[in-house]
Amino acid sequence: MEESIKFFSTNLKAASLSFKEALLKGQAPDYGLYMPEEIPWLNPREICEFSNLEYYQIAFEVGKRFLRGQIPEEDLLAIVQDAYDFEVPLENVYENKYVMRLDQGPTASFKDFAARMMGRLMQYYLKQENRELLILTATSGDTGSAIANAFYGLDNIKVVVLFPIDEVTPRQRKQMTTLGKNVQIISLDAKFDDCQILVKQAFADPDLDYLKLSSANSINIGRLIPQIMYYFYSFARLRKGNPEDSVIFSIPSGNFGDMMGGMLALRMGLPVRKFIIATNENDEFPKFVNTGNYNKIVPSKNCLSSAMNVGHPSNLARFVSLYDGVMDENGFISQKPDMEQIQNEIYSVSITDGETKNTIKDAHDKYNLLLEPHGSVGWAGLQKFLKENPEYDTPEQLCISLETAHPAKFPEQIREILNLDPELPPSLEGIEEKKESSDSIENNYQAFKNYLKEKY
Repeated sequence: MEESIKFFSTNLKAASLSFKEALLKGQAPDYGLYMPEEIPWLNPREICEFSNLEYYQIAFEVGKRFLRGQIPEEDLLAIVQDAYDFEVPLENVYENKYVMRLDQGPTASFKDFAARMMGRLMQYYLKQENRELLILTATSGDTGSAIANAFYGLDNIKVVVLFPIDEVTPRQRKQMTTLGKNVQIISLDAKFDDCQILVKQAFADPDLDYLKLSSANSINIGRLIPQIMYYFYSFARLRKGNPEDSVIFSIPSGNFGDMMGGMLALRMGLPVRKFIIATNENDEFPKFVNTGNYNKIVPSKNCLSSAMNVGHPSNLARFVSLYDGVMDENGFISQKPDMEQIQNEIYSVSITDGETKNTIKDAHDKYNLLLEPHGSVGWAGLQKFLKENPEYDTPEQLCISLETAHPAKFPEQIREILNLDPELPPSLEGIEEKKESSDSIENNYQAFKNYLKEKY
């Protein structure tokens, strides 16, 4: 029997753990993020065979390679079949250019893919050990509602979500604040990065060890592995069946968990010709890719694509590690990654709010394609890349841009730009009438620590 894959900390000062241990711990004690010591490989024949599988079956095939020896295959199959009971539309826009709509889950966001599988895996392991956890997570928009929904009503898990009061839409907020039970929501007059810092401080505070803290942000390796799966799914569904088939992905990016899922898919053997990493005006990553110099943005800029208002993405430490570099939690690079390989595999661009709005309008007028601000950033990035690199812009080249949230989550922006009301998905129906409940604290660690000690 093959040995289980171990997971190491990107700060290289903590012991490597099994998947189960890394999942339940969340962040490493040295403030690093867990990464697999080995990335399993899928050969071209195996990837070809995915074309005949349902989404949950592909999720099983990818997942079992990372979780070998950690969970019986029949249990993993039951988990993915339960988690992925919704559609993953691949919308043809023109030629061989597609939008993958990751907005059909219970909270109408791509975060559902990771949250639902992670929640089920955590519950599986906790029940085995008769343990409880307190999940701390920060959100810039969709993570909070996806996590809250995925863990809502579970007996052995409590959830605390921090969010910046002025940087989520009313519908995003209501998806979190109308739940209750084991889910507690806290607003701060702050930025997402401030919320994230408080969460990280709590994890490293020995005074709070008794709380059995864990994370459901994309700092948790349990969020990352499920985000590999839709890259394989979309390629498997859309490939033409030729051995030389390849794909270009455009990924709107904020905290870079989605991008890391794609990068791990590439390392597993997915034939990705280029990744387009499109950010909003928080452009620390495009500058890093183009110059090799990393400077975080403090405070982050408040843009239309609010879930991507991140000035220092946590997952960059993982990204740098993947290219043989070392970056700590503060963004300091002690060992430079392979910039030549990064620039070969990645094109990164910053999209302004003006370009975001224009792209929403142009996509709707030209192709009857309805995008919200985050998906618009991804689509705008793809269009820029193809314009600047005409050798990639052929009718045959498969390009897939990710739409990460349902347009109905951003009705104010859609009304302003297109003068129409996007149709509500079932998950958002009736949410306006539900009663909200949340707390508010000051933006400092002592206030947050006192809150946790008093409440839990």
